[in-house]
Parts: sequence; C-alpha cells; structure tokens
Amino acid sequence: MEDHHHHHRADVDVLSASLQAFRPDVSTCLKQLLSSNPEPRSEILCFSWIQQCLNLLPLINKAFLKLLKHIDYPMTSWEAASLDEYLNYGLNLLELLNSTSSSLSHLSQAKLSFAYGLTLVHNSPSTAIEHLKPIQPQSSSKDIKGLLNKEDCEGRFGSCKERVVYEAMVEMKSVGFWVFGVVLSSLCGETKPYLEMKQVLERFNGSLLIDVIDSCVFDVVVEKGETLKEVKELNSSANCLVSAIVDGETSDAVMDLEGKLGVFEKKMEVLEKKVAALFSKVLATRNELLHGVRQRNQ
Repeated sequence: MEDHHHHHRADVDVLSASLQAFRPDVSTCLKQLLSSNPEPRSEILCFSWIQQCLNLLPLINKAFLKLLKHIDYPMTSWEAASLDEYLNYGLNLLELLNSTSSSLSHLSQAKLSFAYGLTLVHNSPSTAIEHLKPIQPQSSSKDIKGLLNKEDCEGRFGSCKERVVYEAMVEMKSVGFWVFGVVLSSLCGETKPYLEMKQVLERFNGSLLIDVIDSCVFDVVVEKGETLKEVKELNSSANCLVSAIVDGETSDAVMDLEGKLGVFEKKMEVLEKKVAALFSKVLATRNELLHGVRQRNQ
C-alpha cells in the first residue's frame, strides 16, 4: 500500500513538472509578441502585429502537443470531458476565424471603393468624392460571450493526467480567445470584441499568462481608442485627395493614395492567406481527432 502511494506521488510530481514546463513555453511565445511591438506602443495595431498574434495559435498548440507527449497521454486516450472541451475549442476557433475573414472582406470592399474613386478623379470629381469616404468601424456580428460552454468541466476529472490536460487547456484557450479579441477589434475598428473577450477570460480564474501583455493592449485599444495603423493611413490619404479635388490640385494626392492602396492590398493578401491556412489546419486537426475517437470506439 505504502509503495503504491509512493508511486502515485511520483506520478503526480512528474505531471506537475510537465505542466510547469508548459507554462514557460507559453510565456516565451507571449514575450516574443511583446518584444516585437513597434515603438511607439500606439502603433501596435497594424497588420504585421495582427499576423504575429495569429502566429501564437500554432505555437501554443505545439507546446500543448509537447506536453501531451511528455505525460504520455495522446488525445485518443482522453476521457469524454476533455475531448468535448478540446473539440468545442476547435469549433470556437473556426467560428472566430470566419469572423476574422468577414472583417477582412469589409476592409476589402472599402479598398475597392477607394480604387474606384481614383479612376473617377479627373472625369467625375464629385462622384470620386463619394467613393473616397473614410473606412468606418464595422460592428462585429459575432457574439463572443456565447463562446464558452455554460458549465465548466472543472471537477469532472477521473485522473491526474486529465487534470493536467484541463489546466493546460485553460491556458491555451485563454491565449486563443485573447488573440481573437485583439484581432477582431483591430480589424473592425471598435472595442466591443476585445472587451467581450476580456469578460470571457475573467471566467478562467487565476492569473493567466496573457495578463502580462494584455495591459499594454488595453491601454492602446480602450484607453487611447487607437485603430489599425494602415486604415488610419488610408483614410488620411483619401481625405487629402478629397481636399485636393476641391482645390483642383490632385496629382500628388492621387499618387499617394495609389501607393498606399498597393501596400494595403499586399498586406491584406498575406493576412487573408494566413487566416485561410489556420482555418484549414484547425479543421483538419479536429477531423483527425474525431476520426481517431470513432476508431477507438468501434
């Protein structure tokens, strides 16, 4: 009996050590994101930073898979509660990636309107002005608060390994949800998705690793009300062109907006590809797991 207890204690220590190794992996990813901040901090909201935020998702997932390997607990051995939790999280990610795509579509439409406005500057200046209106914030349709399962599966674990998986999943989900709060707010140009996501994160009790970086983002998004750098630049350039049309001196302003639109389009394309690739990856991982579980249950 004593011997069994000793073994159990040793197992718990190994599992606890694995969890302690997972957390610095996550912290490292987050610190990289902070250190990659452009200065001044107010310029943090830009396409390249959004891309780095999205890069966190595969990095954290990799750390999570490393943890599973470490504790020798593949997903196909999990209990139902953990499987449900992970599959639901995958579904949440797919929905959030869809919302991100629709926010990018909104920006794409605005970009097309500017491009059309440019073609009208000489022949129909008044119609051109109609198409050069600033990009407006887009109210995000996604209700983020409805993301989390109402009942949390904490306390439904049959083993220490399940507990470790749960704890690691809380960290992984908190990073994932936070990323989309930031990404959607940046792309929509409004604080609602970010603030809703913070409400969701408050339900994960305990000090989350994400808190370190969040205060900086809160300051920029909420306190200062900053918007996406590239959108601000495009709007400013379009405003200058409208003034130039009124003054009859358009050539420099046309060139400036053409240049900015070109850069904007390239950056958008990179981001759209990133979102599509993440969507495919999340979907494939989820399908693979479902397939594995079905085989196990046959």
